[in-house]
Amino acid sequence: MNIAALVSGGVDSSVVVPLLKEQGYDPHIFYIKIGMEGKEELSSCPSEEDIEITTYIAKKYGCKFDIVDLQHEYFETVGKYTMEMVRKGLTPNPDVMCNQTVKFGTFAERAFAEGADLVATGHYARVEHGENGAPARLLRAADEHKDQTYFMWRVPGQVYNRSLFPIGGYRTKAEVRAACAERGLGIENKPDSDGICFIGPVGLRTFLLNTLERRAGDVVEWETGKVLGHHDGAFLFTVGQRRGLDLGGGPARYVVKTDTEANIVYVTADTNCPALWTRELTVEDTCWIAGEPPAAGEYLVRTRHTGPLRPAHVEPGDAGALVTFAEPVRTVAPGQSAVFYSGFECVGGGIVSRG
Repeated sequence: MNIAALVSGGVDSSVVVPLLKEQGYDPHIFYIKIGMEGKEELSSCPSEEDIEITTYIAKKYGCKFDIVDLQHEYFETVGKYTMEMVRKGLTPNPDVMCNQTVKFGTFAERAFAEGADLVATGHYARVEHGENGAPARLLRAADEHKDQTYFMWRVPGQVYNRSLFPIGGYRTKAEVRAACAERGLGIENKPDSDGICFIGPVGLRTFLLNTLERRAGDVVEWETGKVLGHHDGAFLFTVGQRRGLDLGGGPARYVVKTDTEANIVYVTADTNCPALWTRELTVEDTCWIAGEPPAAGEYLVRTRHTGPLRPAHVEPGDAGALVTFAEPVRTVAPGQSAVFYSGFECVGGGIVSRG
C-alpha cells in the first residue's frame, strides 16, 4: 500500500514516519512549502531547518522524499481569505482553510493522482474508516488539549477514508516527545510551531498594518459613547479581546463590537455586559463530514481551539445552522468556527455570522 506522509520537520509529523514503518508501511515523505509567494519581505517560515530535519528522517528510514511547492495555492486560498475576512471586520481561522484547501485539498489530490492509497499526517485526531463507500468518522484525539479536529471540520469524510493519523491515540504531547526520543530522531525537545505560517515571525498585528490600509479611529465606551482612546484600524481587533487596547490605566476593558466601516472599536469594563454574552449563535457556510446535515438535536459545541465543549441544541438548515446553548456563553467573534460533536465524533461545523 502506498502511503504519502506529510512531514513538516516538527515533532508530531516526524514521529509519524517510524510509526508507519513499524506498521509495515514504506511511506513516501513529502514536505510542502507554504508561505507568502512573492512577498518574502513580510514573511519568513523556517523552511530551511525543517527541510534539513525531514531530509535526515527520510535517509534514516530509507524513504523517498520530495518537496512540493504550494506557496501559490496557499496564498490564493488561505492568505487572501484571511486578509479579506479581517478587512470586513471578521475573525478568520486560517488553519481551517489550510486543512481543507491545501493539506487535504491540493496536496492530497496530487498524492492520490500519483498513486498514493492513503495520506498520513501528524494531526491530533483519530479516524474510523467507513465500509462499503461510507464516509469516515472523524474522532477527537485521545489528548483533548492537543486535539485538532476543531480545525478539520471542512474536510469531507470521503477524504478521511484515505487518511491516517498515527499520533491521534497518544494521551499527551509528552508521550509523543518520548516516542520521538526512543526512536532517536533527535528533535524531541523542538518547540511547537506557533502562529500563521504565511505571516512568519512578524506577528499578525504587524502583518496586517503592513498589508491593509492603516486608519486612525476611536475606541469608544459601549455604555456611554465616550471616546477612551484611539487605534490604527478597527480590523486589528476582535470581539472579546482585552490585550492591545492601549488605554492607559484604569480597569481592564473588553472589545464588545468592531465597526470597520465607521472604524470604531467599542469596549466595556463590565464583564457582565450583555453584549459579551449570548445564548444563541447563527452559523453559515456549514460543512458536514458525512456529506449530509445531521438531525437537529443536542450536540457538544466548541467555538475556539482548546475551548470547552458546551452542550447546545443545533438546528441545521440550508447552508447554515442555529445553535442554542444550555447556558450563556461568551459572545463568539463573527468569522470564527463553531464545531459540532456527537460524543467523540466531529460531525461538522460552520462560520459564526452572529454571536
